[in-house]
Order: sequence, then C-alpha cells, then structure tokens
Amino acid sequence: MPTNPSSDPGDLRSPLLCPVSKSAGEPEPEKLCIDDMLQKYCGEFGAWQLRHFVLTSMAWALEAFHTMVMIFADREPDWRCMDGAIGSGCDAMAKTVCGFEPGSWEWTGGPGGSTVSEWALVCGEKYKVGLVQAVFFGGCMIGAGIFGHLSDSWLGRKGSLTVVCILNTIFGCLTAFSPNYWIYLVLRLLTGLNTGGVGLCSFVLATEPVGPTKRGAAGMSTFYFFSTGIAILSGIAFIFPSWRVLYIASSIPSLLFTITILPFVSESPRWFLVRGRVNEAVRLMRTIAQSNGKHLPDEAVLALDEEAKSTTSPNKDDDDELELELELGNKDAITGSLIDVIKSPVTRIRLFLAVAINFLCSVVYYGLSLNVVNLDTNLYLSVLLNAVAEMPAFTITAILLDRLGRKPLTIGTLWFSGFFCFMGSTVRSVGIWKVVRMVCGILGIFGMAGTYNLLFIYASELFPTVVRNAALGCATQAAQMGAILAPLVVVLGGGLPFLVFGACGLVAGIHAFYLPETLNRPLYDTMAGIEDGESDHRSTTV
Repeated sequence: MPTNPSSDPGDLRSPLLCPVSKSAGEPEPEKLCIDDMLQKYCGEFGAWQLRHFVLTSMAWALEAFHTMVMIFADREPDWRCMDGAIGSGCDAMAKTVCGFEPGSWEWTGGPGGSTVSEWALVCGEKYKVGLVQAVFFGGCMIGAGIFGHLSDSWLGRKGSLTVVCILNTIFGCLTAFSPNYWIYLVLRLLTGLNTGGVGLCSFVLATEPVGPTKRGAAGMSTFYFFSTGIAILSGIAFIFPSWRVLYIASSIPSLLFTITILPFVSESPRWFLVRGRVNEAVRLMRTIAQSNGKHLPDEAVLALDEEAKSTTSPNKDDDDELELELELGNKDAITGSLIDVIKSPVTRIRLFLAVAINFLCSVVYYGLSLNVVNLDTNLYLSVLLNAVAEMPAFTITAILLDRLGRKPLTIGTLWFSGFFCFMGSTVRSVGIWKVVRMVCGILGIFGMAGTYNLLFIYASELFPTVVRNAALGCATQAAQMGAILAPLVVVLGGGLPFLVFGACGLVAGIHAFYLPETLNRPLYDTMAGIEDGESDHRSTTV
C-alpha cells in the first residue's frame, strides 16, 4: 500500500488539475482597458481605423437619402393655366391654385412628378404633406430607441446596422409602389423606424475603435458624409424627376452598402468585451495593431474599467482566476439599460441634459432648414448649397474641438446660432432687409450645424459602452421630437420663428453649462467604471 496519502488515486483532497507554477522571468499580465491599449500598443487612428471609419460612415449618406428624399418627392410642382382657360378663373400670376375652376390649370411636369401633384395635396389637403413629414420623424424617434437598445445588447453595432439597411431597402422600394396616400404614409413610418437607427449605429461603430485623443475629430468628420449624401441626392433627384423612380433610386444604395461594404466592416471591440467575448476582442485588437504597424505583446490583457485599475493581482487566488479567464477567453456578459442610466446619480443628470439640448437644437436646425426650402429659387440648387454651407461649420468645430473642449464649444455654437436668430427676429422682411434676414438664417444654421454633430461626440463620451447606444438613442429620440415640432414653428410666419429659434439656442446653451467636460477623459465601458472614474476625478480636482 502507498505510504503517501496524497498519492492515493482515491484521495478526494487531491486537485484534479495542478496549478502551473510561473517561471521567475515570466512577466505578469498587464491589464488594460481598450483606450489604454489603443494609446500604448495599437495606435489611436492608424490605417485600420481610417479604413474602418470611412467604410462605416458611408451609412450616413444613406440616412440623408431616406430623410431628405421627402423634399423632392413631396414638393409642390409648378403649374400653368391651360390653353383656352382665359376667363375660366385661372390667373397665371397667382401664387396658388386654390379657388381655380377644375380643368382650368395643370401641373407643368404632369401629375407623376410628386405626391402632391398625383394625389392633389394642395389647398385643404396640404396638411397631409406635413403629416407625412411628422410621421416619418416620429418613426425615427421610435426606431432610435429600439435599435439603440438592440445594438447595445444581443444584436450588436454591426448587426443592427445591417438590419436597418436591409429594411430601409425593402420599405424604400415598396414606397415607390404606394397605391394611395395612406399606404404611402404607413410606408414612410416604417422607413422612419429603420432610418432612426442608421446614423446612431454607424456613429458608435465608427468611433469606438478610435483612441481618446483622436475620437473627437473623427466623430465630427462623420457628418461630412451626411452633407455629402444630401448633395448627391439633389443630383439623383434632378436625374429622376418622378417621385416613384426617385424612391427606388435612393433606396438601392442601402442594398449595395449591405452587400459590398458591410462584409469588410468589423464589430466594435468594446461590444465584444462587455458581452464577455474576450477572445474576439483581443483578436481584433491584435489585427488593429498589426494593420497599424505596431505590436501588441502577449502579456497585455484586455479588461473592463474597474479591472484595469489594478496593474498587479493582489493575491495568488486572483492570479489563478485571471489565468483561467485568459485560457477560457470568456467572461459573463455585462449588460445595461436606460433604467441603469436613470438609477445612477452620475448618468441620470447627463441623460436629462442631453435630451433637453438635443430637442432644442433639433427645433432650430430643422426649422431653419425648412425656411431654405421655402425660398423662391431652384429647389435642386438650394438643397445643394444648403448642404455645402454646413461643411465649413463641421471643419471649424473639428479644429476647435480638442483645443477649446466639448463644453465651451457646445455653449459657444448654441449661443452663436441663437444670437443671429434673435437678430433675424428684429428685422422686417421688406426690401433690402430680406437679404439681412436670410443672412441671419444662414449664420444661424451654420452655428447649429456645428452643434448638431458635436452633440453626437459629446453624448457618446458621457455614457459607458454598456448603455452608450441606448442613451444616444434616447437623445436621438428627443431630436426627432424637435424635428416634428419644427414645421409647426415655421408656419407662425413673420419674425416669430426666428424668435423661437433664438430662445431655443439660448436655453440649450444654459443647459450645456451643467454638463462635465469630457476632453481627454477615458471612454468608460461599465456603469461601475464611470462612477468610480468620476469619483476619482472629483477627488483629484478638489
């Protein structure tokens, strides 16, 4: 019989797997969060991030197609008195056809040019044009919340973007075959549900793999793709004047994007990490490092915010646990929801402020945009110039973003826009003063365009990865509510719309005073991480 009890095969006290002892020269695992790993080993914005950013941000052009197509599809075409209609009540100098006898006038391009001419959405039926616009933005509001949650949970950023692009292709093409106005309205609602998730998922997916010092400028650049999409759409609408053909032409690019671009886009490493798929996150980080001409050492380990605080394990049991986690390559998924955002004292006030500012900003942005559409100029050229005019605002804010910080720049652009809106409200729309009011409107939308895309970056840095898209979705929903309200402000006429826009800019700037600065701060992954980080930040600044 054996004399050593521990060598007895039946001894239940013997471990099934003996721990592997470390050699004296073996380095300790270096636990790093994604931001630290990007800065130290992978590169913050190298060749991999540039390619990923450009491919992903192309989706913004698709959102512009589906959103702004209504400008051309629902336009009121030119009309003319029919030959021999003199004396029948048709006056060629009149601004509206209301009151003319049926058959005394006709649409210049025929009834198929727009939904207005095909379904006679004029005079007493004109409200239906505004109703479609409001319903579309209402769908965007709901969709932003739905896909914001799905992209944070099981579907992921890339999965959500794929779904919304496919659904937009289907519903956009079906819209072209609408037999009547009410079917058209329902299909625009369904398109809005998906469009609300396009920009949201694209923005987060494009900016999450970017390092903290480069993320602001990268995020600001996403909106060039949206403005470019509007400019391209004006050319598509010029080539395809029929509203039915236009809907097909503006929807097919979503399918092409899904087939030719998305297969070459990677899921976010942050989403992999918080979902417990550590192996996939590490593999992706190694790919980023290799593509950027850098090296990620084997001892560098990905960890969540609270785990990365300790660079060494406190005891041997923790060492063994970490080694087991690395070998298995998996952890439990970390999840979150808007309920967690509201429960946390750190994020609750941030969510309220982000919602309020996005709502007020959207009222001004879309309200001023609608005034441009109502100008008595060539529609295609007006839309093109409006899109081009926004681009300098993106450039200036991108240059100043990392110099002035998020908070001062947000306040400054909001008050810049509000000031010129107030100026426009004091100017009478007569003679040369019409030009002055128009300039005030251009400067107002110039400032608000800079604010609008800045808010995406700011809001994404205010919330951790587990709830980032859900919080951004909530802010986007608020912006869509502002877009619904904007047309109602515009119909007030005179100087009142400018007065309302100015007040919105002023109040939004006051709200921004209560937001924290996020320049060069970590992009947290978990609710515990952001709460601990803010606690540490307050203690070091006191």
